[in-house]
Amino acid sequence: IRFDTLMADRDPAFFTELCQYHVSGQLKVAPEHVSSAVLAAMGKQSTTYQDFCKRYQAINEHLGLRQYLVPYLMSGHPGSTLQDAIELALFLRRERRAPEQVQDFYPTPGTLSTVMYHTRLNPLTMEPIHVPDEREKKWQRALLQPTLPHNRQSVVQALQTAGRMDLIGYGPDKLLAPLPGKATTARDPDIKQPLQTKGGTNHEHNHPRKRTGKQPALANRRRRGAAEPESRKTPGAGRHPGR
Repeated sequence: IRFDTLMADRDPAFFTELCQYHVSGQLKVAPEHVSSAVLAAMGKQSTTYQDFCKRYQAINEHLGLRQYLVPYLMSGHPGSTLQDAIELALFLRRERRAPEQVQDFYPTPGTLSTVMYHTRLNPLTMEPIHVPDEREKKWQRALLQPTLPHNRQSVVQALQTAGRMDLIGYGPDKLLAPLPGKATTARDPDIKQPLQTKGGTNHEHNHPRKRTGKQPALANRRRRGAAEPESRKTPGAGRHPGR
């Protein structure tokens, strides 16, 4: 549905009828992005989708219905920087949305977006516009689904490049959780940092009775049940007296 056209209608009758009779639990819409810079490159208004979400929720609550929105999102569009992609990812995080499908931009003949893609110029203003390369397009797409295991490396690389390693951690304002047992650093959040204590590593400190370091060679052989070398046997050991 063209929700931007719907929002331009001041009469709420059609919107109410849509929610009451023509939505079977989920309504698909295409905000594509939330960054004002990217939406401007797409020729869209920046606040329409948020206003639409609020009105959609209000009408459904008035009707006593539990219905949801399925947003169609796009990554890598001309004009979209890593910071814009992060802004969209944070928006999804705040809204508790986890899109199952994300459309990565690809040029289509006859569109202004394709002109931007090939010329790196906005044809409406003739000003230069940022066009993500293939590596950045991969990063931007991964940022919209940061919790998928196969996207983790791309998300970390994107956050490192953008200088947003603060978004790795725990909490509602984070995009990615550290791996279990690993510490977040400015260089790589997946490098294990053992906790040093006065008695050694954290593992040794929790088990003070555990032997540490190398054991004598003889003790190791006895523990494994191996025979002692002839040079270390006590003279006469194993013989009966008088023999």
